Amino acid sequence: MTDIQEQRGDISQVTDNATPDLDGSHWLQRLGFLLCAVYAGWHLYVLNIAPLETWTFRIVHIAGALILGFGLSATLWARRDEGRAAGRIPLVLGAVSLILSGVALGSLGAAVFAMAPGMQAPPGWTLAAYGWALAGGTVLAILTGWLYPARAGHVPLADIALIVATIASCGFILFSLDTLSLRLRAGTPFADPNNGWAAFAVVILIAELTRRLAGMALVVIAVVFIAYAFLGPWMPGFLEHRGYDAKRFFTYIFTDNGVLGPTTAVSSTYIILFIIFAAFLQSSKVGDYFVNFAFAAAGRARGGPAKVSVLASGLMGMINGTSAGNVVSTGSLTIPLMKKVGYRPQSAGAIEAAASTGGQIMPPIMGAGAFIMAEITGIPYTELVVAALIPAILYFGSIYFMVDFEASRTGMRGMRSDELPKLSDLIRQFYLFLPIVILIGALFSGYSVIRAGTLAIASAAVVSWLTPFRMGPREVYDALGNGGRMSLQIVIVCACAGLIVGVISLTGVGARFSNLLFDLAQQSTLLALVFAMLIAIILGMGMPTTAAYAVAASVVAPGLIEIGIKPLVAHFFVFYFAVVSAITPPVALAAYAGAAIAGSEPMRTSITSFKVGLAAFIVPFMFYYSPGLLMEAAWYVSLQNLITALAGVVMLAGAVQAWFMCPAGPVLRLILLIGALCMISGDWRTDLLGIAIGGALMLRGWQKGKQAASL
Repeated sequence: MTDIQEQRGDISQVTDNATPDLDGSHWLQRLGFLLCAVYAGWHLYVLNIAPLETWTFRIVHIAGALILGFGLSATLWARRDEGRAAGRIPLVLGAVSLILSGVALGSLGAAVFAMAPGMQAPPGWTLAAYGWALAGGTVLAILTGWLYPARAGHVPLADIALIVATIASCGFILFSLDTLSLRLRAGTPFADPNNGWAAFAVVILIAELTRRLAGMALVVIAVVFIAYAFLGPWMPGFLEHRGYDAKRFFTYIFTDNGVLGPTTAVSSTYIILFIIFAAFLQSSKVGDYFVNFAFAAAGRARGGPAKVSVLASGLMGMINGTSAGNVVSTGSLTIPLMKKVGYRPQSAGAIEAAASTGGQIMPPIMGAGAFIMAEITGIPYTELVVAALIPAILYFGSIYFMVDFEASRTGMRGMRSDELPKLSDLIRQFYLFLPIVILIGALFSGYSVIRAGTLAIASAAVVSWLTPFRMGPREVYDALGNGGRMSLQIVIVCACAGLIVGVISLTGVGARFSNLLFDLAQQSTLLALVFAMLIAIILGMGMPTTAAYAVAASVVAPGLIEIGIKPLVAHFFVFYFAVVSAITPPVALAAYAGAAIAGSEPMRTSITSFKVGLAAFIVPFMFYYSPGLLMEAAWYVSLQNLITALAGVVMLAGAVQAWFMCPAGPVLRLILLIGALCMISGDWRTDLLGIAIGGALMLRGWQKGKQAASL
């Protein structure tokens, strides 16, 4: 297994941004890592031992991510090392922004200390300068960061000003919860103006950190939605609304109807918990066992590394919260090996991207998507996990046969025994699967998701004592620090998605969209589903899965439910297309990540990835026509749907790869495609037709193979 060992590297990367190893050589790095560990540990403490009031917990959750994000973006994420050398202008601008933010923080401090028992509000003089100082300091610091990017390893004054602004704005909102009755007044004409300023500052701070950690795609979409809230009176048709003033908008958007709503509820509980779980798996090397097991199980088959990619990416990706992050973690190992056995670079990158994207639909964790779905729909988590089982089998079965048919067509070999770990050795270490087994067992035994996740974290540390990589206090600290660091991107992305959800809730555009889908459904339900698919993909492009689903669920799912589709089917339909937006050209983040590792052209890789993951674009329609695929029928109906759908995805793979036991020409590929589509409706007559087509083609392929062998 020397090749695997040489190429393994560190598999701790689960965000889209490259992070260097922390060797402790810089005090800023050591301090940042300590704060990340404290941030992760604080969440475990609050979730399991000392619960906080909901709004307070979520505000501190977001504030912590903002403080760490701005403090670490120049020290841990080396994305800005090409920045200009420090000069007088950025120093002056940074100093001015820091002074203004400091004035705002000082005003908040004066208001807190001036509050006497029985007072309804602090004296007016204490907050006279708060609003303009906070807004001015925040905006100036952000502009300074745009114009004068920091050099790697340095925290500029502008970023320090953003940290101070975070404390001043989130601190004022916490202060206002009871003192100024924020919960009752937010989003109304009676809201305190300074609450509007504080919420405005937090909104632009979230947008700026999202830009730094996740790119511009989600920020642009959020800005479009925010602009829509103010431009409603001038919008055409069903998009028109009366518009809102700034104070009402910003105080509303930073409530549990917006930023503090479902997306942050999930990121502050389930998502961060399972990111910490992933960090413990990595620190204990249990995560490496998953990858080694995949190599031992599938590496010898033809095109072995590609099949390993399918299995390993499913195992790692269900814990991981981003498709592109999963590509980086497992693809750094599997893509070079795929190229070694004969896959073209663009095929290697595309297969890894499609498999990693599938990790987001892999139960029981589903990349945290199941938790958001449970929060939004109210459907028990265990029901969602059961419903996701057959679709996941279909998706990964489709990719497996895509890989197998390409390997057969091109005559690829598997990996040699000396290149692989020994399966017998790994079977003796099967106890390393215990953390996943304990997690699933606890969930289905009635434990809460939080308690089950915590037990899984603890079990990962305990299991490590049966290996050479025992977790002691130092390793636990490293796991907490890595977990806190890895969570920052997904936490801030969920907060930014909350901005969009808040605008949808405030303006009622979701209900208008539902009416539009209802009108389309009067003409054709299939037309309404296709339109919903396109909107879900467009909304999800360029965004991590959790944010993509949260936004699409707010816009599209209510419309599907309005036209009579069951909530479970509607949300799975939306969820699948939000997931596959990561491999849909032209903005296919997972495919681009795979292309970067494979050294292939990004757009060609994204198109190939789209072809490999084509089943994911058909399976959601099967949910509607065959609810048994989501266990929404008797067991024998679900079994029939599984068998016929699996036959359909095999024929679909043959049509895409031009191979079905023998080379397939254009006519044969068209027949295969027709056979695959016959399996969608779930009707026994079309199923029989599809099976007849598949059986006839298999017999033809067997005869062709027999003739070739006799020559």
